[in-house]
Amino acid sequence: MGEAATTRKSGTPIKVYCLPEEKALIAANARSAGMSVARFLREVGQGYRVHGIVDYERVRELARINGDLGRLGGLLKLWLTDDRRTAHFGEATIRALLARIESTQDQMGAVMHAIVSHRR
Repeated sequence: MGEAATTRKSGTPIKVYCLPEEKALIAANARSAGMSVARFLREVGQGYRVHGIVDYERVRELARINGDLGRLGGLLKLWLTDDRRTAHFGEATIRALLARIESTQDQMGAVMHAIVSHRR
């Protein structure tokens, strides 16, 4: 028989004393990163940069906004190629479409700024 595999449970625990508010903050940070407190402390203690699940939610939001831009761009492309499906588009519709594209780009910029600001 070979040696038993070493697991964390068979390793040595590290005891850390902290105040109740510190413990609550650590638990909240672990939760926002989508991790257990043990994993969070283990990763931070080893120098890993913890990425919160908030980042993933923002990435999903960026993907949604990007999809909106793609659909809006597709409509504009159809109009520019004189597609019969957009023959009824007048100047007001095209101006509204361009404004919507600009607004959507602004939304994307705001989300990207929030991600970068969060990391600082």
